[in-house]
Amino acid sequence: MTSTAPHDLECIGVSKNYGSVQAVRDVSFEIPNGCFFSILGPSGCGKTTLMRMIAGFEEPGAGDIRIKGRSVLNTPPNKRNVKMVFQHLALFPMMNVYENIAYGLRCNRVPRAEIDRKVKDVLARIALPDVANREIHQLSGGQKQRIAIARCMVLDPDVLLLDEPLGALDLKLREAMKIELKLLQHQFNTTFIYITHDQSEALVMSDYVAIMNKGRFDQIGTPQALYHNPDTAFVAGFVGDSNRWSGRILSRSGGAVRVETQGGLPLVGAAAGLGPLAEAGAVELFVRPEFIRAERAGEALPDTDGRNVIEGRVDSLLFNGANSRVLVRGAQDALIEADVVLTGGPEDLRPGEAVRLSWAHAQTRCFAAESAA
Repeated sequence: MTSTAPHDLECIGVSKNYGSVQAVRDVSFEIPNGCFFSILGPSGCGKTTLMRMIAGFEEPGAGDIRIKGRSVLNTPPNKRNVKMVFQHLALFPMMNVYENIAYGLRCNRVPRAEIDRKVKDVLARIALPDVANREIHQLSGGQKQRIAIARCMVLDPDVLLLDEPLGALDLKLREAMKIELKLLQHQFNTTFIYITHDQSEALVMSDYVAIMNKGRFDQIGTPQALYHNPDTAFVAGFVGDSNRWSGRILSRSGGAVRVETQGGLPLVGAAAGLGPLAEAGAVELFVRPEFIRAERAGEALPDTDGRNVIEGRVDSLLFNGANSRVLVRGAQDALIEADVVLTGGPEDLRPGEAVRLSWAHAQTRCFAAESAA
């Protein structure tokens, strides 16, 4: 994440305490110009506190925040070239669309002719050129989202902060708005910082994602890097779906580690996430459902070199078109998820059938357990 021009936003060792509670702990990152950057983490991890410090509603207890290379500490929110879109949008119901978008420009004493030009331009850029005279209650949920963004973007901010803006929408509209937001960010070429606990939103829209855990960033990277090469057990478990086992190391050899799970299951995984962990250390194993091959137990045994193999029985099928899954009850009654193709034909697996699951050792991510890390 490098750029020859000043970064749109930099946070350097930012921390914030509320009494004895550490809400944000020594967070540092920099965002290149025109980037869609998401901060993803569970509720209570410090995301909103960090955003409020960037916006100027809270002062950090330590560290520095820079916009376009200049520190904004002690700069009030209205003097920072940062705008914010909230979950409930806060559009003015007594004003029509034009008046909502023009409000900030009028507060800044922009001439009327320039206001008119800017409002028409921003409405064209959000693909709603004909709604200027509509009342807010006449807009759909998706249109309100775009008007809320237009009201900010007409002021030419250096950074736009979005605090879970899709949370109040129904599922279908939320899915459509993910694409809309990404297209809008490209249209304006402005840095978007998006706060969410929804991993799908972050992965679909972002150029970079920061995974926040207990006030700190566990990892920053592209969505692909976070998904395929997580640095910690928290990232591996939080980003995407995974089967998860706890266990202890039996032996290590090169980049592979042999583990016995708490249920007595022997598995082999990639040791990339372990570091210098001692023999017999506590570990957690992760494997994604799409990497697991599910076959009927009576079928010919394929080459299993370099693969983990588990026998089990189909507990249930989860049909979801191309994203269908099978739940298999294996050793110690544990449920394991595997992606399958369900066509509705006789070749489909059925509940109660004996099956064999297998996946590559290299696709089994192994990390030090959090208590041992």
